Amino acid sequence: MANLIRRDNREVAARPRSSAGQFLDPFRMLDELFRWDPSRSGDGWGMSQAEFVPSFEVKETKDAYLVRADLPGVSDKDVEISVTGNVIQISGRREQESRQEGDRFFAMERSYGQFSRAFSLPEGADAERVSADLKDGVLSVTIPKKPEVQAKRITVGSGDKGGATAKS
Repeated sequence: MANLIRRDNREVAARPRSSAGQFLDPFRMLDELFRWDPSRSGDGWGMSQAEFVPSFEVKETKDAYLVRADLPGVSDKDVEISVTGNVIQISGRREQESRQEGDRFFAMERSYGQFSRAFSLPEGADAERVSADLKDGVLSVTIPKKPEVQAKRITVGSGDKGGATAKS
């Protein structure tokens, strides 16, 4: 489960990459090591088989929280969104295209497979009215804020109550 953490692309660009161009994430590598299955193909570090890891963006507006994810090639039937308590889970799958006998690849850089991300919802998020839309390969999830937690504008007065004048 991931909490909302501010991150910009400079941090991502500075991360080391493998010879296949994938980011070397030490936490993912440890996770793969502990789940390593010697009967599975690959080297145990997940480098020989690219996995599909979509990029997410989470932002807050005055009346909602917006989650956007780049999901090229994923259809809406392959995406599942659930809310349990104060956690929203977004998962799905991008299927690999069928290969024909005799196909010859010169580059294979696209990744396929399952993905899953979970985010803790802030207090005041209205989990009952979550809506989602997948258009042009971008998933947009809107989590409205409850009316009582939305900011209200307060007008500042001059302090003069139209009041009394002192008599001498």
